[in-house]
Amino acid sequence: MADTRAANNTVRKHLSRISNDVLRKCALKLETGAETLVEEFEKEWGPQMGDYSKKLVEFCCSKALSAMCGAIDGMISDGSFSRFTFDMMLAWEMPTSADEESHYECVAKEKEEKVSTATDQLHDDVSLFYSDLMPLLVDREPSAGEDAFVWLGTLVPLVVDMVNGRFTFETLTAPTGNRLHFPAYDKFLKEIHGCIKHLQTQETPTGVELADDEFILHVEGTASSQRVIRHIGGTSWPGRLTLTNYALYFEASGIVSYEKALKLDLSKDTQQTVKPVATGPWGAPLFDKAIVYESPELQEGVVLEFPEMTSSTRRDHWLALVKEITLLHRFLTQYKVESPLEVWEMHSRAILGIIRLHAAREMLRISPPEPKSFLIFALLDELPKGDYVLYEIAESLKKKLTGGSHSCSASSILRNLNVPQHCVVSCVELKGTMDEGEIVRPEKLSSLESAINQAREEAKEIDIAKSTTDGLKEEGISESAQVLMGLLDPLKSLVPWSRAILTWERPMATCIVIVLTQIVIYKEWFGKAISSFLLWVVAKMLQARRKGILEKQDKIIIRTGSDQSTMESIVSAQIGLRSVHEIMRQTNIALLKIWSILVSKAPKHANTVMIGLSGCAFVLAVVPFKLILAALVLNGFLMTSKFGKCMQSEQGNRRLKEWWDSIPVIPVEILDKETNKSE
Repeated sequence: MADTRAANNTVRKHLSRISNDVLRKCALKLETGAETLVEEFEKEWGPQMGDYSKKLVEFCCSKALSAMCGAIDGMISDGSFSRFTFDMMLAWEMPTSADEESHYECVAKEKEEKVSTATDQLHDDVSLFYSDLMPLLVDREPSAGEDAFVWLGTLVPLVVDMVNGRFTFETLTAPTGNRLHFPAYDKFLKEIHGCIKHLQTQETPTGVELADDEFILHVEGTASSQRVIRHIGGTSWPGRLTLTNYALYFEASGIVSYEKALKLDLSKDTQQTVKPVATGPWGAPLFDKAIVYESPELQEGVVLEFPEMTSSTRRDHWLALVKEITLLHRFLTQYKVESPLEVWEMHSRAILGIIRLHAAREMLRISPPEPKSFLIFALLDELPKGDYVLYEIAESLKKKLTGGSHSCSASSILRNLNVPQHCVVSCVELKGTMDEGEIVRPEKLSSLESAINQAREEAKEIDIAKSTTDGLKEEGISESAQVLMGLLDPLKSLVPWSRAILTWERPMATCIVIVLTQIVIYKEWFGKAISSFLLWVVAKMLQARRKGILEKQDKIIIRTGSDQSTMESIVSAQIGLRSVHEIMRQTNIALLKIWSILVSKAPKHANTVMIGLSGCAFVLAVVPFKLILAALVLNGFLMTSKFGKCMQSEQGNRRLKEWWDSIPVIPVEILDKETNKSE
């Protein structure tokens, strides 16, 4: 025993102080010597594996966590798990003594800059925890980075899941310069532990027997929480709403207790939808603070309101949780995940994601975090290339890389935290392809990690692109109209050119257009004509790049000034509105006249139209369409020429107008919606 302690206290000069400390603690947890661990590692290690020191830290941490996860409940309570795993992240980030020296040099250089910016950061809209405690601790304790945080998630998916780990890290560390400090990490872990214990004490919905693997994830509408109201027509019923990993349960409040729960199943592969909706007293859509559940199995949607004074944060939170459960079951169905062990592993990861969201909301009460940063399936549903990541997750399940057969999987963690799951225990007893104590090494998840990183990088590009449109979204109608007219201004030059071609002001150009059009139609070169146009667009783009137009003009300037006075502008606006009204009126009249012809309200006109349509049908059936199209195009050009204008008959146009005006219209009666229902 004395020899083992002496070996554990041996300092390896190539390792940093924190790495030596972690190596010693790992040996104590495994009740072995540090030299034994090193020898075991060196049997597997090869130069092709990369950094020796970092791989040694990864190996020892993996072994130690395998032993720790079995007693994780007590270790979280006494704080030893958070301290040890945080040291693991520090050791992974600074495995060698050279890394440690360079790190402290950078810290010393940045210390002076942080002093000047620390005062400004305290005024950010962050939680009381960060604003009260963190300024006293961030400069005295070492901190962990994003990569180390995600690496820990590959070993034990309790505090973070590797799929959305980077998004979770960004949310948690936004007030502290994207560095994770131990007080925040310790509080977050204890909040997670507390949320799990709190959810285990929740009552089962009235008249419902939960499935063996069904876990309560959120409850509201009780005496100690905020109200939930169900709207049925013009009536409102307060009650208790419970969310599990399979369904929503609503229990209307009775005189003494709750009534029998209404179950809204979220696991069925049907056309069910859950979306936001506005509601209010007597069914009036006054407040946008509700959700509606619609399913083919229900005659009408179930409307649930989450009242609060100002924002709709509660509604958005519930909507995100319900969407996560729906997407979970859609994933299991789409990728045909049928093994009970694999199904429960994905359930466990989704459950832990929701619990992490609860914990983060407790920490960041003043500025609640965005739910998708903690919810796996909701994030991948919105993330670009998120479907690729889902595919890689399904493949890793099939390869037993993220299944529940090792002691630190998501399902094993829930089991070790005393979450009841009778059927799952029997499933875990089945032998998997991996040893019970083995943790998946990060290098085995390279394809999944690369897909996640690719999706994240593309998400950043899309966010940058969307940020450029924020100014346009905030503009009013008048500004948007001015911007639209300004953007279409370059196209105004096409109008006089086109008019000159059609009116034969440039006879040579008109003749060339006629000949080319006739050739394209007769030879049926429509594809070639479109391809020529596309190549012309490409040539113009290359020309713009070569001229450096973007460098010369990095923004578009819209002139909003007008030569009109205020009164003239008002009169112009009135004239414009009258013009729009007249266009709408004439359109309605035209549609009603066409309807009169179709139903033969005007028999004489209807007969004329039927004869004309029959003649057109005969011509189209006999004459090739390309000849008809060529004749129509040629006729259009000829009618705008001087010769065509001479051939036009004013009397014929007048007769046609008189014929159109003589068509009677179907009368229109406008009724109220309520009157229509009564009839």
